[in-house]
Amino acid sequence: MIRRPRQSWSVSRTVLVQLLRQLVYITAKTGPILPWEEPSHRKLVPNSGGVWVEPLPSSEISDELRMLASASRAVPVRIPGYWIPANSSLSPAKRGEKVLYSLHGGGYYEGTAHPSSLLATIPATILKSCPSVTRAFAIEYRLSTIHENAFPAALFDALSGYHYLVNTLHISPIDIIVEGDSAGGNLALALTRYLVSNRTNLPVPSSLLLLSPWCDVGLSHDVPLSPSTLKLHVDYDPEPHGIDDAKRAFLGPNGWGAAEINPYISPASRNPALSIHFKGFPPTFIVAGGAENLVPQIHLLRDRMQKDLGSKLRYFEAEGGSHDYILFSWQEPERSNALREIADWIST
Repeated sequence: MIRRPRQSWSVSRTVLVQLLRQLVYITAKTGPILPWEEPSHRKLVPNSGGVWVEPLPSSEISDELRMLASASRAVPVRIPGYWIPANSSLSPAKRGEKVLYSLHGGGYYEGTAHPSSLLATIPATILKSCPSVTRAFAIEYRLSTIHENAFPAALFDALSGYHYLVNTLHISPIDIIVEGDSAGGNLALALTRYLVSNRTNLPVPSSLLLLSPWCDVGLSHDVPLSPSTLKLHVDYDPEPHGIDDAKRAFLGPNGWGAAEINPYISPASRNPALSIHFKGFPPTFIVAGGAENLVPQIHLLRDRMQKDLGSKLRYFEAEGGSHDYILFSWQEPERSNALREIADWIST
């Protein structure tokens, strides 16, 4: 007799989730195992709606960010970005036209912004579900390896992409929705925190959409595996156990200590030494799955944001949803319910 970990899941869904779990666990240790080379920050793929994004100007880099970058010696670089639909860059956005700025997930060690990737399903699906959002821009931020691109390299790239939208294309920040899933949600939080904390020529966006955000890169949510933590065996995302190698690559010379107390890295850290607030953040919508391993840290993030944002924070949790369930058409009805909630939030 097959015992399903969630009574609402079919046998096929249960099997798919567990296969994904094994794939995530393996690639977190080995890196991508695809037989072809995925698009990366090093090269712009032609005929894909791509553009080159220039490095963030030195004038937009605060002393705080320079200090954060001192350990890893990260600097802004030229990177690609991709428009969805592909012809979106050919006509300027009109004032009042909502633009989705998308930051993909992948644990900071895998994934791509290229429209052909599975992760690009998220911005494309949101566009289909939300008539008021007509185009999305996804930045090809640098991924971390054991040798390069540790924090805050990806933050520099997210800022470069935002600068491109605001100061190169002159899209008003009040028309930009910053969206991030999983590690992209972590990056979206870091980007917004920088914009709130450092008043440069980059105003805060209109709103923030966080999908299954990874908000504790440290160890404070790690728990012993036991029958009481069975959920850790249900979700395909093995975090908070199973991707420590990816964490080390992202943290680099910053080390585990930074992951515990740096609000740019782990805004949901349980470490009592962490000092954090969310004053000045724009209206935010957090979407989570009740079956995902990140739920405890997402709940803590929600509660901390609620304290400062009040009614400007909205939260939706699909009881049977696993991590990043909007990616998968077979995660129903959770996927459709979440997309309806997102469309309603954007339209209000």
